[in-house]
Amino acid sequence: MQIRPFAIADTDPVIDLWHRCGLTRPWNDPHRDIARKLTVQPELFLVGELDDRIVASAMAGYDGHRGWVNYLAVDPDRRRAGLAGTLMAVIEADLRARGCPKLSLQVRAGNEQALGFYRSLGYADDRTVVLGKRLISDGADRPEENR
Repeated sequence: MQIRPFAIADTDPVIDLWHRCGLTRPWNDPHRDIARKLTVQPELFLVGELDDRIVASAMAGYDGHRGWVNYLAVDPDRRRAGLAGTLMAVIEADLRARGCPKLSLQVRAGNEQALGFYRSLGYADDRTVVLGKRLISDGADRPEENR
């Protein structure tokens, strides 16, 4: 797999990948999420290609204290081939080179497959509660149980 920074021409294939992976939610407009990412460390928005087709993506960032990963996705037909692990290794190396001491991520409750994957890479439950507050609406309201 060739890993490279996201390019504008990748927008539709990446959003399609996110939909197929079940990563999108009505309250997060993927076009807006991409536009926002392209204003902050766009070089950390990566895609993976095989046979000229985008099969993986991840948005990473580093705020000077901790790194984060969002939208890690691998084409459902290409899973269990090491692509996600390869992409995470590239992100970890890039963040380490920037002096990032810790990488954090969020996994939706009940996503045991993702939890198992991250545990296999050495990630562990930090025993924290993540709180969120929407500052800018993307149009759709979040269901009360998902706030």
